[in-house]
Amino acid sequence: MKSVTYFTQGTCSRVIEVMGENGHLVDVKFYGGCNGNLKGISQLVKGKSYKEIIDTLNGITCNGKPTSCPDQLCRAIEQLMAEE
Repeated sequence: MKSVTYFTQGTCSRVIEVMGENGHLVDVKFYGGCNGNLKGISQLVKGKSYKEIIDTLNGITCNGKPTSCPDQLCRAIEQLMAEE
């Protein structure tokens, strides 16, 4: 199992910790941001393939910003994939 700590850019959340194995997300934790929403997103993506998560969440924006916490999660997963 591999894990990555990703420091977000342009979002209310500051850090995302992702843990994955065999192309699937095992666990994710957001630090900062909208607590309830990010807990919900974390539960929804657990067990899903990296590709499915990226295909679904990539490019989502928030309040006029060019990114969002779900979009930053995709960047964290891409970093995880590069290190696996």
